[in-house]
Amino acid sequence: MTALDTRPGSTTTLRFPESFRWGTATAAYQIEGAAAEDGRTPSIWDTFSRTPGKVRNGDTGDIAADHYHRMHEDVALMRRLGVTDYRFSLAWPRVQPTGRGPAVQKGLDFYRRLTDELREAGIRPVATLYHWDLPQELEDAGGWPRRETAYRFAEYAGLAAEALGDRVATWTTLNEPWCAAFLGYGSGVHAPGRTSAVDSLRAAHHFNLAHGLAVQALRAALPEPAEVSLTLNLHAVRAHTGTPEDHDAARRIDAVGNRIFLDPVFHGRLPQDLVADTAAVTDWSFVRDGDLRTASAPIESLGINYYAPTEVAAGSSASTSPSTAPSPSSSPWAGAERHVRFVPVPGPRTAMDWPVDADGLYELLVRLRDELPGLPLVVTENGAAYDDYADPSGAVKDPERVAYLHAHLTAVHRAVGDGADVRGYFLWSLLDNFEWAYGYGKRFGIVHVDFATQRRTLKSSAHWYADVIARGGVPA
Repeated sequence: MTALDTRPGSTTTLRFPESFRWGTATAAYQIEGAAAEDGRTPSIWDTFSRTPGKVRNGDTGDIAADHYHRMHEDVALMRRLGVTDYRFSLAWPRVQPTGRGPAVQKGLDFYRRLTDELREAGIRPVATLYHWDLPQELEDAGGWPRRETAYRFAEYAGLAAEALGDRVATWTTLNEPWCAAFLGYGSGVHAPGRTSAVDSLRAAHHFNLAHGLAVQALRAALPEPAEVSLTLNLHAVRAHTGTPEDHDAARRIDAVGNRIFLDPVFHGRLPQDLVADTAAVTDWSFVRDGDLRTASAPIESLGINYYAPTEVAAGSSASTSPSTAPSPSSSPWAGAERHVRFVPVPGPRTAMDWPVDADGLYELLVRLRDELPGLPLVVTENGAAYDDYADPSGAVKDPERVAYLHAHLTAVHRAVGDGADVRGYFLWSLLDNFEWAYGYGKRFGIVHVDFATQRRTLKSSAHWYADVIARGGVPA
């Protein structure tokens, strides 16, 4: 690999604040491998990926990008890129294999080594406690639709904080609970592969409860300066036309896609229109006194994951939205599909067949500026998959990804200029990885991974991002 050229050059730059955090992000099951080493037991994704027909080509995360054994090399890559922060997730079944009882020290030792190396490289560790890898034993006991899972999560959060609290400055409780609840328990395209509208709503509530309980556990174990956060994949929902019917379709998706988390966590309430919309599915009796107060424990920042917008019209649809996952066996929208039709967004598309539309990210950031004033925001995931390959010289050129990143960082810059308190940007993803139900067929990384040899190659987007970090902004 050649040395990085990070000279700012003479191009006019859209500069970000001096304190802006420039990061990359990954998830444990997608990169670590070592699925049966040092006490780790199966998660729901180990089980799901071994279920015929659930993951393309029968791929699993058994080896993935072998980050468990190549962590030193990967931290060195980040250091070369100049990133200031690294967002990673802890594998719950590596830390607490059964979801109960004491932690496994070998599992914690891996994350101690990782965070120590990051700090030595001048990179700030940002830890996510849950990126979808529920210990299988807890799923066997009922999973996220069962209330007890929220209490088990809080116990795990406390164990992780006690072990790593002196090394990690920012803790994120959950990553994208919408996907975990509605793709995992509603449409069945993610682990554990269940298809029940009521279970998806129960799971969503228990994620909110788990978040609040984990905030309490983290506060009890962490030193005072620690920052606690939550990451949501909020939907930039647009009505197809200006008709009242289309606006009502957008309201329905906003309720079950966004406000089902925003309202309990930041306002201590359930969206009453959601309760009415889903009356045929559930009476919400699983919400107990005090749950919403627990869920709304104060946090220091909100993470936003954004890839593409969602456009809807009045009608009906048995399918998922274009920006979620492949081949659903049922809808993830908990009753809304009877009133909503998803409309393709025009314009270029990524290898995931997701539309490229940076305005959606701007729309989300300014919405949150207005709805949650005073709350710092962080873009915790943003990126694109393209059909990358190494050319005969060994180079991996990905101009489409560079254009995608440029457009979206420009949208972030515009939002900051319009008063959104955005503190950082984490590019998804550092490495090509196991892309959930798509297996190894989709590449999001700015570092190309040859999965046969585990050779890492910086793509042209990695060089571009290093230049952005060095100049403190994007070329105008």
